[in-house]
Amino acid sequence: MRELSEVIRSELKDPRIAPMTTVTAAEVAPDLKTCKVYVSVLGDADKKTETLAGLNSSRGYMRRLLAQNLNLRHTPELIFRLDESIEYGNHMSKLISDVISRDESAQNERAGAEESAGQPESYQDGSDLNEVD
Repeated sequence: MRELSEVIRSELKDPRIAPMTTVTAAEVAPDLKTCKVYVSVLGDADKKTETLAGLNSSRGYMRRLLAQNLNLRHTPELIFRLDESIEYGNHMSKLISDVISRDESAQNERAGAEESAGQPESYQDGSDLNEVD
């Protein structure tokens, strides 16, 4: 995985491949014929599509470089898949933060309402404090 990341970062000159492309996982089949490579791409949907197209068009070149660098008898065929787990995690984290802040706001509003509701009305504005029975 590290070697493949290095190849993508330093050896590929395809302008379609986004500079912020990260290999997040690699799953090699038991027969060592294929390897699913999961990549995360920072950018919009078009940039992700372009990056996958660039990676797929240069997978033969990458396979040859990996074979040379790793001294493997059989180098698996590379199959690139988009990994959106990082973006999904960021999205879920933002949703959780939004819910927590709304919950805290609602608690503060309830606490303020309970404070003013718990005191008699004559003490709330201080107008009856100087009156004597």
